[in-house]
Amino acid sequence: MESYRMAAVGEADSIIGFLALGVEIHPVTSTGEAAAILEKLVNPEKKYGIIFITETVAEEIMDRITALGEQAFPTVLLIPSNRGGKGYALERIRRIVERAVGADILMGKEGRQQ
Repeated sequence: MESYRMAAVGEADSIIGFLALGVEIHPVTSTGEAAAILEKLVNPEKKYGIIFITETVAEEIMDRITALGEQAFPTVLLIPSNRGGKGYALERIRRIVERAVGADILMGKEGRQQ
């Protein structure tokens, strides 16, 4: 059975906790750095199964992340930074669920109806 690695990309203070879980961390300070690291991590020879990226870093490279969503591996998951979330992760999950079940069961951006 093949094993896959996990990585986290983002601001150092937002991803440092992933070390305790055995996840490789890749702290970045710029969008260019994040894009370059992401390209290295998605190389099939590197065998990453999951890549966590903070929403603040992902904001500028969302087109590339969306394109990666068409592939089985690696799975790119957006996480909030320690400064809070921007809602990209929830919106992405909403689109995936809607595509899978054919309806927006999470009730759209308006929130839950009463």
